[in-house]
Amino acid sequence: MGTLGDSVTVHMDASAEAVWDLISDVTRIGSYSPETFEAVWLDGATGPSVGAKFKGHVKRNERGPIYWTTCKVLASDRGREFTFGVLMGEKVLNTWSYKIESSGAGCEVTESFSLTPTLPMRLYWTLLGWARGKTNRKGMTATLQAIRAEVERS
Repeated sequence: MGTLGDSVTVHMDASAEAVWDLISDVTRIGSYSPETFEAVWLDGATGPSVGAKFKGHVKRNERGPIYWTTCKVLASDRGREFTFGVLMGEKVLNTWSYKIESSGAGCEVTESFSLTPTLPMRLYWTLLGWARGKTNRKGMTATLQAIRAEVERS
């Protein structure tokens, strides 16, 4: 993943399409993520098409501060990948990705994040990456476990 990101993989006993349908419905993120508690599509978007934008309501570190982020869908391939960038203006600061690979009767789901390697982001990661990385890893694990619990109940 490189030095400015990380990933977590969880096996799910469900079809890749069923998992993708949950992950790509950003309006359901509050059911899974410990930090992002709601999201809404923007500009008339109603689903995960490449280029569609949404905003997420985030409670950083599960405590605060609380703020909105604007995101843009970068990849949307049903049953395989859902990737979006967190924007500052039109520039991607952080990319979040879910990649799904069929495995036996289920699938392997990998959630990852990668900071855009600008000088400010490299400095941030050098100074605080150990703490933020630990928080993100814990959050990705919790998110994937919650998705697995839901999709395996279906």
